[in-house]
Amino acid sequence: MLGFFTGYAPASTTETVDNVMLFIVAISVVLLIGVTATMIFFVFKYHRKKGHKPVDIHGNLLLEVIWIGIPTILVLAMFYYGYLGFSQIRYIPEDAFEINVTARMWSWDFNYPNGKKTDSLYIPVGQPIKLLMESADVNHSLFIPAFRIKEDVIAGRTTYLSFTAQTEGRYDIACAEYCGLKHSMMYTAVIAMDEKDFEKWYDDSEDETETQEEVTMTKFEIPGISLLQEKGCMTCHTIDGSEKLAPSFKGIVGTKRIVLTDGEEREVIVDEEYIRRSILYPNADIVKGFAFGMMPSQTYNLNEEELEIVVESITSIN
Repeated sequence: MLGFFTGYAPASTTETVDNVMLFIVAISVVLLIGVTATMIFFVFKYHRKKGHKPVDIHGNLLLEVIWIGIPTILVLAMFYYGYLGFSQIRYIPEDAFEINVTARMWSWDFNYPNGKKTDSLYIPVGQPIKLLMESADVNHSLFIPAFRIKEDVIAGRTTYLSFTAQTEGRYDIACAEYCGLKHSMMYTAVIAMDEKDFEKWYDDSEDETETQEEVTMTKFEIPGISLLQEKGCMTCHTIDGSEKLAPSFKGIVGTKRIVLTDGEEREVIVDEEYIRRSILYPNADIVKGFAFGMMPSQTYNLNEEELEIVVESITSIN
């Protein structure tokens, strides 16, 4: 139904949401017109007149039944159609293709069963998709406007979302839960592909979807650089000396920094222990000039082995 108004066919089986919305809007418009017309009629018919003696009204059973019965029926109808749409969105077909999703400030990672990892969601047209979603830091919300679906991605638990793309194309993915300074830039896309094209992409051993930043970093012989990218470190940090939202990793070891500890300024020398502490407890010592609370603790984002690789990687960037 939405295609009649927008000029394109809905991309997903969740177009039921559009029908529910139009149903509710239609009821609202009819009620608005009815109430407004009645008010105007009463204004002219019952306006104050000289010599008119008011008469008490002791109730009207038929009128009371009407204004209780009709709204009840309308509300139940809206609930019924809304529940049908909700059931369709939450239903997971047995043949659904599962993809693990990790949200972090401020990017999305999509991990496929064959080990492939991308920062955009590649899916086949006509295949039910199930997203198993986790957050590596704060709460996020995966929102695909074209499919009329949204689901919160909560730190410490797994949530899910299911949909089926009906037409090929590129559809925006946004974060609909405020998650920090660069929340508005947390965009990626669903790439809905023909089934054969998807199979070719999926079975390709080479990762053709790596970001430009990843391509640039492969020029540097730095151990663990891919892990820095995977864990979202490069969203705020850099390896070329420039500063974005956090200090650059380049040549950081051995430098002196002014930090704020419990509101008090002090000077520290950056070493492995300081880097490790800053990863696990990032708000304990805030480098002067940078915002408090920008970086969440990586305690649950890194295991012990990964932590050591990240520390080694950072200390090797000169």
